[in-house]
Amino acid sequence: MSLPKSVKFTKNGVEYLSNCDRLQYTIKELTRAALRDTGKYVCKMTRKKVRRRTGRLAKNTQYWVRSKQEIPDLQVGFKPGGFYGLYQEIGTVKYKKIAALSDSTESGVAEIQKIQQQYLSAVGTESAESMIDEGEYQGE
Repeated sequence: MSLPKSVKFTKNGVEYLSNCDRLQYTIKELTRAALRDTGKYVCKMTRKKVRRRTGRLAKNTQYWVRSKQEIPDLQVGFKPGGFYGLYQEIGTVKYKKIAALSDSTESGVAEIQKIQQQYLSAVGTESAESMIDEGEYQGE
């Protein structure tokens, strides 16, 4: 979807310019971009902490930015090929609890805030439109 146009209308000789749709679109897209970069960061840190035998679990760590609802959200987890990541995350009789995903998120709160701030502080500025990328919002 492209950037909505501004709406101009005249009432009693006064010209009004409404950027509401444009601003709402920009906020949503900047939120999605911030969540995407946050997901990349958390996946990267999780891959470093995962205990490796075959390397499949690190490869199956992925993020998803869901944007069909009104407010986009982020999910970070393991794809079905890395189903045993849950064993390392919460621990079992055979696997010691590593909690790589939750530890990566909790220890990286300062960095996550910095990433979010970088995008969301640009709302309403000219540089906001250059930060928007309508590419794929899942991956790695």
